[in-house]
Amino acid sequence: MVPPRPVVHAAVFALAALQALASDTFIAAVYEHAVILPRAAHKTVSPEDALALMNRNMDILEGAIREAAQQGARIIVTPEDGLYGWVFTREAIYPYLEDIPDPEVNWIPCTDPTRFAPAPVLERLSCMARNNSIYVVANIGDKKSCNSSDPSCPSDGRYQYNTNVVFDSEGKLVARYHKYNLFRQETQFNYPKEPEAVTFETPFGKFGIFTCFDILFWEPAVVLVSELQVDTVLFPTAWMNVLPFLTAVEFHSAWAMGMRVNLLSANTHNIRMSMTGSGLFTPGGAAAYYYNSETEEGRLLVAELSARPRLSPTYPPAVNWSSYATSVKNFTEDNTFLGAVRRDIFTFSELKHEDGNYTVCQKDLCCHLTYRMSNKNNDEIYVLGAFDGLHGSVIKYHWQVCTLLKCRSTDLSTCGQPVETAQTKFDMFSLSGTFGTNYVFPEVLYSGVQLAPGEFEVMGHSGTV
Repeated sequence: MVPPRPVVHAAVFALAALQALASDTFIAAVYEHAVILPRAAHKTVSPEDALALMNRNMDILEGAIREAAQQGARIIVTPEDGLYGWVFTREAIYPYLEDIPDPEVNWIPCTDPTRFAPAPVLERLSCMARNNSIYVVANIGDKKSCNSSDPSCPSDGRYQYNTNVVFDSEGKLVARYHKYNLFRQETQFNYPKEPEAVTFETPFGKFGIFTCFDILFWEPAVVLVSELQVDTVLFPTAWMNVLPFLTAVEFHSAWAMGMRVNLLSANTHNIRMSMTGSGLFTPGGAAAYYYNSETEEGRLLVAELSARPRLSPTYPPAVNWSSYATSVKNFTEDNTFLGAVRRDIFTFSELKHEDGNYTVCQKDLCCHLTYRMSNKNNDEIYVLGAFDGLHGSVIKYHWQVCTLLKCRSTDLSTCGQPVETAQTKFDMFSLSGTFGTNYVFPEVLYSGVQLAPGEFEVMGHSGTV
């Protein structure tokens, strides 16, 4: 249930040794960074110019890391592409890459910078962690030479990977992750041959790590949480917001609640690219988040989190998301219509009354809604929608969505188009669906792209929001 506030939409998503030192809680930080970009990402620059740009970005990140440490943070996550930006050609990004060794080599670049090939970025990141006694998570590019003995070796003789690195509070490299699910524009990078499930232990919990687009896939995202039982996921991202369902704070908060795990999400900040939205998300909602599409400023977020959420007395129980929806009477509506949310064709039904019960079905998914409005705005139309199918333009994946959303105007053909504000208030609503998976992600988005943390709840094992 939700209190009476304007609702843009709500949706439920479905997608296919240290113990003696352990802490119950820890302070974590994420930094949303307005990246200083190269003048022309498609042009190849000298290694010196590439390093100069990365140092300008690291100057900013170092200030955020220092401030986070001063506020007691044990770990900080910085964004994907946070050192040099995005949309490079394969050749143009090469001067920005460094050869990142396997963490098993037990290396502190800050104190032993000449042990491997020159890596001034790794050295500086290591020193940031060591000098501030904080774990630092950063995203850079890794390069690995290969030759004709490897049949998969690219024609230029090297693999290039979108890579996350983690340095502990002593500056030691403790984790390296190569992004497996590349976004369609990341042609400058190679796919790893196999997905990597990277974890590491700390006195304040077990951590896993992946990057941006990875969150939508079984490997590595679900594997880390469900099979490897991490407590907290580190998530550098360069997330382009897409209303109504894929704004960063909305989906990442929903993912943390659905997977019942902490998610430390650090986004890049670029208004022109619709990139904003970072947060420290928990199984119970957002501990802190930031969304600003108006200014060009970054933001440091710091919050105290449970180190091991599964052991917390407030840890939410597992939910059978389909048990309620399969047991209720269908209130099937005859006046359904089709509408597009970007490329996905939804089945919609207009809410014509100030309260009521509705059911909308598409393929194997039926969505049920019970609601009561307190002041219906005559200039606003709301619909119940269902989608059961493949999503994505190049890489397709199956998802199911039940949604209560506001249409852009009183013209029903605008239902599913982006909307950021609303006037109608709902006293309550209950939204459920006959989902075919246990991986279900609930969220409510208020007017102004604001989350509703702590103001809605899963009703026992009913599978409703």
